[in-house]
Amino acid sequence: MKPKLVISTGAGMSAESGISTFRDAGGLWEKYPVMQVASADGFAANPALVHEFYNQRRHDLLKAEPNAGHLGLVDLEQWYDVYVITQNVDDLHERAGSSHVLHLHGELMKVRAIDDETKVYTLHPGALDTTPDTVIDGHRVRPHIVFFQEAVPNIEPAIDLVQEADIFVVIGTSLNVYPAAGLLQYVRPGVPVYYIDPHPAAVPSRVTVLPLPATQGVARLATILHP
Repeated sequence: MKPKLVISTGAGMSAESGISTFRDAGGLWEKYPVMQVASADGFAANPALVHEFYNQRRHDLLKAEPNAGHLGLVDLEQWYDVYVITQNVDDLHERAGSSHVLHLHGELMKVRAIDDETKVYTLHPGALDTTPDTVIDGHRVRPHIVFFQEAVPNIEPAIDLVQEADIFVVIGTSLNVYPAAGLLQYVRPGVPVYYIDPHPAAVPSRVTVLPLPATQGVARLATILHP
């Protein structure tokens, strides 16, 4: 059996693909008040604005391609049973070819029924735009995104994966978005932990920090983890 390699990725994973992040200088938070476009209250107050915001994000995503970091994680599947837990709502891990991807904060290319969250629909190029009046299979829909003020339904499966990890890696996250940032505390004692980020946060001494962008960091990680 291959060792289980669990990788938690944040916005820095996709930054080199040209995906704008909320927190960086010039990022989305400077252009849009985050609570207007990414919170439950914001959606209730102005659903049209929220639909339009995510419509634009989808069109931006279509122009983006997986970067060498995404592809490098796929290469690691030769030697490891790789599970990606991502805070990102893009589909770049899937497009790169990762076999196992768990999205904590939802998926940009999907919408779900407002009256039944189990009904999730994938949007396709050419039909990416939604409005408060969009109806699919008889249901009005909303972005399949975990808004601020909403619970993170996939955090429990994510914790289970981290507790099973033989190696744990964190890539491209400031480690200040919870509950995702708390995953580190579920790593079993003695399990190697690596943290790739060009501006790393303070972490426990047991963590090996690689202060690099995702593409360079994943390449360095591959040399470390190559059997």
